[in-house]
Order: sequence, then C-alpha cells, then structure tokens
Amino acid sequence: GRTFAKVSRWFPSSKLCSVCGAVTEAMPLQVREWTCVCGVVHDRDINAAINILAAGRADRLNACGGPVRPSFEMAQSREAGSHGSAAA
Repeated sequence: GRTFAKVSRWFPSSKLCSVCGAVTEAMPLQVREWTCVCGVVHDRDINAAINILAAGRADRLNACGGPVRPSFEMAQSREAGSHGSAAA
C-alpha cells in the first residue's frame, strides 16, 4: 500500500527552504542548523525530509490532492497507431 518516489540525487533538499523555496548556495556538511533569508530557522535533516516528502508528492498529486496521471488502460484497437497496414 506504499508508493515509492525517486528524487534526483542532486535535488537540493537540505539547502532548499521548505517555507519560501529559497536555495542557499553553499552549505558545508557540518552546518546542522541554518537561517533562511525569510527568517525561518531550519534543522538541516528535518528540512530535507520535508522537502523530499513534498517532491515525492508533487509527482503524484495535483493541488486538490487528486492524482496527476490518469490510470493505465489498454489501448483500443480502433485508436490511432501502427496496425501493420500502409495508409495512403
């Protein structure tokens, strides 16, 4: 009953403010807490977890919480496509 969503290795999850979306340019690994330009103080790991969760959900849900992609169905034989016959 779980969904796995893969986030890019280069997604700036710990440098991206989960409140305003600003990205901090440089942040050494020893920095565990930082303050965004919007004034919010972030714990690096908690902020990264919030951003990763949001990125995974963004791929699956629209603004109203509904699914983004329609469910998969088999194509009907009468639909456009290659049927092995030459069209004139």
